[in-house]
Amino acid sequence: MKIQAQNIEQDLKDIGSFSDEEYKEIIREVGFGCERCGKCCTSEFNDHIFLLDEDAQKIIQDQGREYIRPAPYFDLCDNLGRFYVMGYALKTKPNGNCIFYTGNSCQHYETRPRICRIYPYMLHREPDEDGTIDFRQIGGLNEHGSYHNKIDEGACKEILRAVKEYESGFLRQQLGFIEYIRKYFVENNLRASKQMFDRMMRLYQKGEKIEVYVFYESTIEKNILYI
Repeated sequence: MKIQAQNIEQDLKDIGSFSDEEYKEIIREVGFGCERCGKCCTSEFNDHIFLLDEDAQKIIQDQGREYIRPAPYFDLCDNLGRFYVMGYALKTKPNGNCIFYTGNSCQHYETRPRICRIYPYMLHREPDEDGTIDFRQIGGLNEHGSYHNKIDEGACKEILRAVKEYESGFLRQQLGFIEYIRKYFVENNLRASKQMFDRMMRLYQKGEKIEVYVFYESTIEKNILYI
């Protein structure tokens, strides 16, 4: 975990120093306009909406805990068969669509989570055609919404601010999770087990309940999950 934490710390520094002018040019070139078609709310385009703690807090306060779930793709499993994940996600309907999706649009569009607000201007380290890895914006481009709209300077600055804020927040939450779990495992004489991870996932897929500990507000919360 030490090397991974160092990588995250470097990513945080790199996001902070990422050229504002270069990214604003990307924003202007893409010129994305949300048409509220709702496609990005469906399982066809996104299998989950990850929530930073602040977004999870707001949803819990405004709608209730029944609207969130442990984020999928658990990060690790301990030797006692308990899973751990770095945060919550919006709950989905049985068909995999977002719980807030009405079939036409988002039911809470004006108060949607921050990752939905910055879509598709996310920053990710991705290789280019020459294999050079750097921060690049991706997000289902040309699959929905409108493009090449005029984005004025004020809007560019706001998108840029929101993207850097979200991406930095995600990395800080990830780093906090790694540091917490490292200490928690030492204090409780636990270890990560790939073998136990695979075993418990098989049981979960057969309908057995599992324990998932979610990193939230600098601690972990126990959740019981069933298929």
